[in-house]
Formats: sequence, structure tokens, C-alpha cells
Amino acid sequence: MLLLYIITLFISFYLLYFVSEHYFIPTLDNIGDRLKMTSDISGATLMAAGSSAPELAVVIISVMKAGNHAAIGVGTIVGSALFNLFVITGVAMIIKSNTKLIWQPLARDLLFYAISVIFLVWFFIDGTISIIEASIFVAGYGVYIFAIYGLKRFSSYEGHEQINEDSQSDENKIDKTLKKVIYTSSKLIPDKLKNLYLTFFISIVIISILSWLLVTSAINISVILKIPEIVIALTVVALGTSVPDLVSSAIVAKQGRTGMAVNNAIGSNIFDILIGLGLPLLLLHIFSNGQITVDSGNLNTAFYFLMGSIVLITLLFILTKWKTSRLFGGLLILLYAAYLTFEIINVL
Repeated sequence: MLLLYIITLFISFYLLYFVSEHYFIPTLDNIGDRLKMTSDISGATLMAAGSSAPELAVVIISVMKAGNHAAIGVGTIVGSALFNLFVITGVAMIIKSNTKLIWQPLARDLLFYAISVIFLVWFFIDGTISIIEASIFVAGYGVYIFAIYGLKRFSSYEGHEQINEDSQSDENKIDKTLKKVIYTSSKLIPDKLKNLYLTFFISIVIISILSWLLVTSAINISVILKIPEIVIALTVVALGTSVPDLVSSAIVAKQGRTGMAVNNAIGSNIFDILIGLGLPLLLLHIFSNGQITVDSGNLNTAFYFLMGSIVLITLLFILTKWKTSRLFGGLLILLYAAYLTFEIINVL
């Protein structure tokens, strides 16, 4: 049974990546084009929300599932936040080094991310979440969206980034090959260009089903191996659900839109914390009675890493004058590897 659950877990990871990368995220990209969004706004909102769909679905399934499995959702969000900031930002910098980033949207997102993490630590420190605290999470995202458009209106920075034509051409070749495989093997999902909103809806349904399988497998693995659910979520589940973020950010970084990739990584974290946690917890309060309890004991190390990562990445950006650097990117990836190693040693 353990082997069956592990196989199910990894198949769910792969299919989440596949559906998110080739259907869900492209539909959001097309919606952004139709709404004439700039790269920084699209990266911080639509792309961030789209690539965070697996995490949101995992949290909703975990908090709604009978037996108080909210720790799976919380651990997934915290673990994904660390992966996004360290690994995705690091990979984007390695792909396109010595690139001058637009500092205004980055400073804005880092500020809101810091506020989000403060809320997360403050609200979860006592192991319970009230309906007021859940509401503050959701309302905070509304303030963030308002700030995005407010900054754009009162600041004169240029939000568009030029796409590298060579990388775009390579991507089109890959996309054509994938289309042949997709449309000859399955007609489950319609053509995303011809049926934009239908593809968007079906993708959400499939992501939700895969997330249910993922959460169920993770719970059973933790029971069999006698490992706390939150530890499985912080490491294995968080890493698996962050694959769409990594792939989409690597693609846009290769296209020359490094700022969009970094905005996606930070924006995804803001979305994960404020909506990914806040919305499911708020819904749980609305549709059930009583207080929501979460085991936050195993989150202490992750909280320290989250707080420290914000200070570190802000200082590094200031020192490099908002330029990407391979050394900077490599350091971030090494820090995530150190965190992951620490969590694994703790379990052993």
C-alpha cells in the first residue's frame, strides 16, 4: 500500500504540472493579453494565481477533509513559499544574469510579502485561527491588488519586458510537439485557444481532483511511516505542487522577462498565504462551527526561514542595485537545500 500511495503521489505531481503548465497557465496568459496587462502586473496577479492553483486546491481539500488535516494545507503553503522565493528566484537569476530589474514592483511585492508572513506567524503562533484572522488574510489580498494598480497609476516606471524571439521560437517548436501528443492521446481538454474559458474551467476541475488524490496519498504515507503530516507537506507536497511555478518562471526568464519571473515567485507567495490559506479557512468557518486548530509546532523552523529570507533577499537586491546575479541565484538555491536537509534530518 505504501508503494501504491507513493506512485499515486508522484503521478499526481506530474499531472498537476502538465495540466497547469500546458492548459491552466496559458489560458490565464491569454486572459492577461486580452486585458492588456503589463508584465509586472500579469506576473504578480494572473500568473501568480494560476501557478498557485495546485496549492490552493490542496489547502481547500485538506481543510474540508474529515479528520482535521489542516496541517497538510498549512505545511504546503509554507513549504511552497520557501521553494518559490529561494529556488524559483534563484533559477530565474541563473538563466538571465546581470539583468536590471524594475525595482518599484519588486519593492512593493517584498513589502506585502513581509506583511503576509508577519500575519502568518502572528495568527498561527497560538495554534488556532479565528474567522477574523481568516478574513484579514483575504482582505489583505484585496489591498494588495489595489496597491498594484495604485503604484502603476502614480509611478512612471515601464512595466513591459521584451520577449526574446529566439527563445519564443524554441518554445513554439516544443509546444507544437506537445500538441501532437496531447490531441492524439486525449480529447479531455479542449483547444485552449478556441475554447479559452471552457479550458479554464475544466483545468480547475482536473486540478481539484488531482489535489484530492495528492492529499489523500500524503495522509496515508504519513500514517504508514509515522511521520507528522505537516513535515510531509513542508517538504514532499510543497515541492511537488511548486513545479508549475518553477516551469512557468523558467520559461518567461528564458524569454527575457526575468522581472516577470521574480514577480511571479514573490506574488505567488502573497497569493498562497493570503488567499491560499485565508479563503479555505474562511470558508471552513462559514460552513462549520467551532475554532480551527492547527499543529504549528513543526512550523517554527520554517517561520524563521521565511522571516530571514525576506530580509536576506531585500538586502541582496539593494546590494546588487536590483540586478540579477548567478552568484545571488546559486546562494538562494543552496539556502533552500540547507532548509530541506534540516527538515529531513529532523525527521530521521
